[in-house]
Amino acid sequence: MSLHNEIKQLIIDCLDLEDVGIDDIETDSALFGEGLGLDSIDALELGLAIKKRFDVKIEANSEATKAHFYSVASLASFIESQRA
Repeated sequence: MSLHNEIKQLIIDCLDLEDVGIDDIETDSALFGEGLGLDSIDALELGLAIKKRFDVKIEANSEATKAHFYSVASLASFIESQRA
């Protein structure tokens, strides 16, 4: 499974998005607001799930973190940069 799809599945699983499939989440679309419509509580849950699953450090309340969480693509780039 590609990292993008792994992240999409993690979003679906950790946020209990029952009616959403991997193909429903656009890789480059916003996860919050206009895009998938996630909110700040979803961000906290997703942040914890990503931290646990990929063993990366996430700075709370930083502008960089907000940028990383913009889309699946930006999350994948962040995770890859942390693994390097």
